[in-house]
Amino acid sequence: MTGYPEHQLADTRARHVLDRLAAQDAAERAAGLPQEQRIRALTPPTGVFLYSVLLALRPKFIFEAGSAVGYSTIWLALAARQYGGRVIGSEIRPERARLANEHLAEAGLAEVATVLEGDAAELVRQFDAIDFLFLDAEKDDYGRLFLASIDRVVPGGLIVADNVVSHDCRAYQELVRSRPDVYTVTLAIERGLEWTVKRW
Repeated sequence: MTGYPEHQLADTRARHVLDRLAAQDAAERAAGLPQEQRIRALTPPTGVFLYSVLLALRPKFIFEAGSAVGYSTIWLALAARQYGGRVIGSEIRPERARLANEHLAEAGLAEVATVLEGDAAELVRQFDAIDFLFLDAEKDDYGRLFLASIDRVVPGGLIVADNVVSHDCRAYQELVRSRPDVYTVTLAIERGLEWTVKRW
């Protein structure tokens, strides 16, 4: 269910957690649960894509806005562990932040990644030199999160926002497209990714 060949993602401990969370997310969607009651994981192919991108770009510091229960954070941390990177996630709902850290520990990734409880726009102020920023929070918060973070992203750094095709993210897309300090393009991968590079 991870969508990745076993020989390329051989960490069975992490695969077990990823598969369980992906199955839970699929079951909750099939049951028609309201989104606030679902774990709201990104799709396995999107996780695979982000994992591959991180292995290629090797960003040292990754900040995630909207970790939910840690499914996406596990993908980010799996890649970061291979080259000595670090992941800080954020989740505004206390119970989900707790679960995210439990899932990271279960996957053997607690030394690589931590999920902080609180508003990502406030938490990001603690950090500088962000190489990779992943936005997967409430979609109407994307613009606010981008503006709170962009000055902390290094030149050449990457900002990736999920769900820009499946959800109405036009306000965010118009914002990033209006700025001269970034280059941005929409990638038609699963639910849609806005791929934004901070210019040098």
